[in-house]
Amino acid sequence: MIDNTNVNSVFDAKVVDPNGEKVGTVKQVYVDNTDGRPLFASVATGLFGTSESFVPLEGADVTGDELRVRYDKATIKDAPRIDADGELADDEQDRLFDHYGLGSGITTGTDQGTRTGTDDFVAGAGSTTTSTDDSGIGTDGVRGAGHDVSGEDTDDAMTRSEQRLNVGTQNVQSGRARLRKHIVTEQQNVTVPVQHEELRVESEPITDANVDAATDGPELSEEEHAVTLNEERVVVDKETVPVERVRVGKETVTDQEQVSEEVAHEEIDLDEDGRTRR
Repeated sequence: MIDNTNVNSVFDAKVVDPNGEKVGTVKQVYVDNTDGRPLFASVATGLFGTSESFVPLEGADVTGDELRVRYDKATIKDAPRIDADGELADDEQDRLFDHYGLGSGITTGTDQGTRTGTDDFVAGAGSTTTSTDDSGIGTDGVRGAGHDVSGEDTDDAMTRSEQRLNVGTQNVQSGRARLRKHIVTEQQNVTVPVQHEELRVESEPITDANVDAATDGPELSEEEHAVTLNEERVVVDKETVPVERVRVGKETVTDQEQVSEEVAHEEIDLDEDGRTRR
């Protein structure tokens, strides 16, 4: 339960919904002007925490640096967009009550059934107003201690703040590559010249030059002459030889990426005799 005794522990707490999902970080606490009871917290959500959503503190509980609320993340992020400018107007309160289905359930400590006005206090302290109007917001114009970050009792100086964009890089794994080899069988066609011997029969007439060889031997006889024919045949043999080495390396390549994000800053206007100067 969040009350004015432990409201300081709410600031900068991490907001989680009933499912344990992180919603954002508490930036401001809005309290009842009558009794200082914490009513709403503004939660920084979105990329870099640039948006703020209001969430009721009714039924919320804080443990360490974690604030667990009773509404889920989607409901909180869909809450009406209201500027966290220090005070909630009546119509802004009505929009928040309707969104969270609270109706007139949040009341002041004394006027039952009347919705309370809210104001933001950095330390969550109660208002020091001495009277309230129908909305519950103090009418004597005296704010509680710590309204501004200048100190517990605001002096004549006003602090102006701005958001600054801090952009960095981080190394993340984007992919993996590995070398793997496997065997592929393919058909190769090679033309190889081969030789063979063929039988050739020649006859020559009897001449004075060969008559002696032709008549050497019996006049009539039976004879045989054997001739051996040879040919070349293709012989195939395979050998494995190394042909190349392949390795995987990596190199660092620098690219330029544009980051676009909204940043907010405060501006101070001076109202003097109906004239406004910035």
